[in-house]
Amino acid sequence: MSRRKKEEPQQASQAWMNTFADLMNLLLCFFVLLFAMSTVDAQKFEAIAASFSESFSIFSGGAISLGDGMLLGNGVSQLNELDKYMNSMGKTAENEEKTDELKEMQEKLEEASLAESEKLAERIEEALEENQMEDQIQIDFNANYVQLTLKGAILFDSGSANLKEDAMPIVEKVALILERYAERTIEIEGHTDNVPINTSRFESNDVLSSARALSMFDYLVENTTILPSKIKHSGRGEYLPIADNTTPEGRAKNRRIEIKIYNSLSGE
Repeated sequence: MSRRKKEEPQQASQAWMNTFADLMNLLLCFFVLLFAMSTVDAQKFEAIAASFSESFSIFSGGAISLGDGMLLGNGVSQLNELDKYMNSMGKTAENEEKTDELKEMQEKLEEASLAESEKLAERIEEALEENQMEDQIQIDFNANYVQLTLKGAILFDSGSANLKEDAMPIVEKVALILERYAERTIEIEGHTDNVPINTSRFESNDVLSSARALSMFDYLVENTTILPSKIKHSGRGEYLPIADNTTPEGRAKNRRIEIKIYNSLSGE
């Protein structure tokens, strides 16, 4: 009897040590899994987590953090969040790549469009030189169009929207040049200075500038093969000055007709 009583405490001691050793093994596996999660891909992680869930239910009632604030909690049922997180990261990188490609394409398109406008401007400038009109018409261009600027004093009398008789040779030559580009969109804009006008025909500079643009439109439609649908016209009044309206010289520059010839890459 006495010998049995001495052995019982030893057996109890061994029992709790075995339980403690098992617990340590489980904790070790758990922390190894946490460490591996930082490098393993989503598919491997899902397979490992599912395996541990079936064997030990490690994630039951617990939660861990993944990435910037993304949580995996309440066991394997939350693994879809990890999948969404990984997909969102992939989509972000893909969108950034597409954005860079789009920017590069837009830059190339703008360069090509600018080069086409430059060639168009050179051809028009040569035509103006042949007709000895380079001093009467200013040429500018950008990535969308080539612009011809005609002084209002050459085309119209003060307060009038009728083309002057002595301006007709210039208008005819401009019309012949524009007719070469009849397939392009052509835009006519009328501009004035800021001196107020209020007559029986023109109640404001807006109306006057619109009427002058319309006069050019009518001439082109009646005397060239350019389709009316290819010509836009508008009055911009005094709101887009190119010179100082406080001087006579500046006001003379602001009274003008601008004709824009859009290139084939402009979308017009």
